[in-house]
Amino acid sequence: MKFISLFFLLAIILIADANAYSHERKSYSFLYKPLTDTIIKLDTIKDRKLLKGKKSKSTTPTKKAAASNDTTKNSSSLKSEVKSHADDSTFVDQEHQITYLYGHARVTYEDFELDADYIRVDQKNHLLFAKGSIDPITKRYVGRPISKQGKDKPMESDSLLFNYKTKKGKIYNPASDQDGNFISGGQIKKLDSVEVAYKNVLFSTCDLPYPDTHFGIVITKGIAEKNRIISGPAYLEIEGIPLPLAIPFGFFPKPDTKTSGIIIPTFGEDQKLGFYLRNFGYYFAISDYIDLTTTGTIYSKGAYELNSTIHYLKRYKYSGDLSLSYGSHNYGLEGDPPAKDFNVTWSHSQDPNAHPGSTFSASVNAGTSTFYSNNPSYSNYNIQALTQNSLRSTINYSKTWGTLFNMSIGLGHSQDLTNKTISLQLPTLSFSMASLSPFESKDRVGDPKWYQKITISYSLQASNEINNAPEAQLFKGNTFSKDMQTSIVHNIPVGLSLNLGPYFQFSTNVNYTEHWYLQTIRKNFARGSISGLDSMVTDTLNGFKRAGIYNLSTSLSTKVYSTVSFKKGNLIAIRHVMTPSVSFNYNPDFSQPSFGYYKTAVSNAVLPYPYSSENYSIFEDGFPSAGKQAGIGFNLDNTIEAKFKPKATDTSGKPKKVAILQGLTFSTFYNFAQDSLRLSPISFSGHSAIFNQKVNLSFFGSLNPYVNQVLDSISNNQILKYTHEINRYTWQNGKFPTLTSFSFSMSGSLNSTTFNPHNPVQPGSTLQAINPQQAQRLAVINSDPSAYVDFNVPWNISFNYSFSYNNNIVNTNTTNTLMLSGDVNLTSKWKVQYNTNFDIRAGRLAVTSFAIYRDLHCWDLNIQWVPFGVYKSYNITLKVKASILQDLKLSKRSDYTANQSFTN
Repeated sequence: MKFISLFFLLAIILIADANAYSHERKSYSFLYKPLTDTIIKLDTIKDRKLLKGKKSKSTTPTKKAAASNDTTKNSSSLKSEVKSHADDSTFVDQEHQITYLYGHARVTYEDFELDADYIRVDQKNHLLFAKGSIDPITKRYVGRPISKQGKDKPMESDSLLFNYKTKKGKIYNPASDQDGNFISGGQIKKLDSVEVAYKNVLFSTCDLPYPDTHFGIVITKGIAEKNRIISGPAYLEIEGIPLPLAIPFGFFPKPDTKTSGIIIPTFGEDQKLGFYLRNFGYYFAISDYIDLTTTGTIYSKGAYELNSTIHYLKRYKYSGDLSLSYGSHNYGLEGDPPAKDFNVTWSHSQDPNAHPGSTFSASVNAGTSTFYSNNPSYSNYNIQALTQNSLRSTINYSKTWGTLFNMSIGLGHSQDLTNKTISLQLPTLSFSMASLSPFESKDRVGDPKWYQKITISYSLQASNEINNAPEAQLFKGNTFSKDMQTSIVHNIPVGLSLNLGPYFQFSTNVNYTEHWYLQTIRKNFARGSISGLDSMVTDTLNGFKRAGIYNLSTSLSTKVYSTVSFKKGNLIAIRHVMTPSVSFNYNPDFSQPSFGYYKTAVSNAVLPYPYSSENYSIFEDGFPSAGKQAGIGFNLDNTIEAKFKPKATDTSGKPKKVAILQGLTFSTFYNFAQDSLRLSPISFSGHSAIFNQKVNLSFFGSLNPYVNQVLDSISNNQILKYTHEINRYTWQNGKFPTLTSFSFSMSGSLNSTTFNPHNPVQPGSTLQAINPQQAQRLAVINSDPSAYVDFNVPWNISFNYSFSYNNNIVNTNTTNTLMLSGDVNLTSKWKVQYNTNFDIRAGRLAVTSFAIYRDLHCWDLNIQWVPFGVYKSYNITLKVKASILQDLKLSKRSDYTANQSFTN
């Protein structure tokens, strides 16, 4: 019964998908049945099963002449010339008006083209006969005829006999691709330019020639017209074995434009929701540039899902997809209200050459926080989608005016799925002006004066934001009017850079920044507040308010080189480059009452309790920062590289440079304006790469130069420890500064091509050279990487090791994790993908998943397996590769929703 269902499902899908998605299938080619004196062998080694008839006994002339061009025109019967050419030789029988062409022969007549190893042109009867030949070395059949008429797709065949005047003929054992469907073997009788008759045709999605075709429908007799195929008896055939599954007749539409049609659903069972009818719907072919697909899923226990997706594409202009999804599910007890979720995705890209000077792009993914967890089938049970904790959206438009001005307008969205909060940017505006040299002279000759190097620029940033609004309250009440924060920021930097002598670089900058606000805040303690039990009340006041700040910075830097040379071995030298810099920074304390940016909230004094006070900024974002700064900053960067002698096989003869340490930086700041603790923590960071730049290393840390005292306090009858920093350096006590934080990471990606870097890049294989169709396919792959499996890469591994350490003196905290992902080819047809995270400190695996793929040529076998954890599940799918038959698949799945109470 499964084969019967599969057969009829294929027949229905062929009709529906051809009606819904296909463009015109213009070539008419069909299946093989050997005919004596007509059919030519396909392959003497692979295709022995076909050799039931005898070889052709047609006579060919023995006399050959040098290869030449031949043009024949019979003015009494033909309107055009028959042009012919052969690379090997050409023989003309003048008596019978027959031309014989040998070796890469070619004949053209009007819109008909024919290439073959051997062609016979009968000018008297207007007949063309073409066939291939047997290779004397491999004994294989080569040089098959390839014919093409008008805009039809090229058709390869075993042999053909064609009347180029009446456009009628016979084609034996053809092979042709019809937009994802493949026709091979059999016999075609071309009745006219738009109608053909066929016999024993194998209609399949497999591009292997008969009899290697794995799966298909044999149509014994039929007629093919421009927009339809009418067939007689047809039966299913798998691996060359006919099955007793047949239909008496069939009708297959072949529209020459996009047309609407029904989308066939899939059947199955969900552990929680019951039996389902999934992804049934309708395809609307609105125009050649836009279409709409609407699908739905219903479950036997009352749940349902709806999805509408619009695809649009205008070549060399723009392309995009807009999808709206809604789901109602009940994973709880019977009678509980269902969880209702929605999701909106939109992607839009514009061709850079469509509108020079302006661009528009969109990447939107927004919805309810439980959408992906409640609708796992939407993401095809993708672990990354199920476990994500944030969603982001951006819509941007930018415009440039020459090389001086640039403007960008954007809408943004960020969503924390764990805390169920949303932040919106509605909208943001950015306008900037490139740096100018106001004192530069257009007629200057020679080096510029110092004042001619002064630069000035301008930028404006405007935003309307709602930050961390609860998801359930976003569209309720006065959220937008109450929580919307508006800010306009003007920035005017003035800079000067000079060279002081041959070794030092000097730069100075004066920066003025002004913020414009439409709301300010006021804070006060609630009536009756007492110390230790205070409650703060925040009020928002509407009205324009500005805040302007300024600061000054200067820096002086140089480079110090040191080299150690070696006379023996392959190592030539090691060079160390130090880049020290000293800077001075100044900005006043804008929290002073004279500026009016800060206010103080004071609680009422209630005996015997003292009063409480808090100094706060009247602007919600805390601008400007409090505290005066006037100090010196220190920064030291280091790089180390080695130089090696060239290898004997290196024809360039140039030494090889290897980076040992790509960067090691130390920095700190000493603030003279503070009365104590003037030295900031000493931060350090570094990065490098090993194994020929294939593995990246990076680290970061911070050192506290001051002494910390550990003190005790009592709360709720418990002793609590806390630290108090005193104005004394650790080295005064003979100790090294305290390491307060340190992180280290190591990452890399290796595959079989990593150690063979000399393979040339194929033309057109770079992202800059892809066409719109390739870009669309790449977008699909990026949205679901498991949809694409590359068997050309035998193995691939990506890893990321991370370690972090935090020390607050009282206690310490460390994390130690390892992430591994990649794939490996077990054979040329079997591939295993893996993805896991291991917590080394806890000694346990986090989310781990495996994917097993089997390439069945025109079919795919895909097994997704999560062996343990909350998302423990498996999914087995067998599907057809052909894009127009994506609904033809068999699947077995154990949903993770049956494991919600699973614990390790």
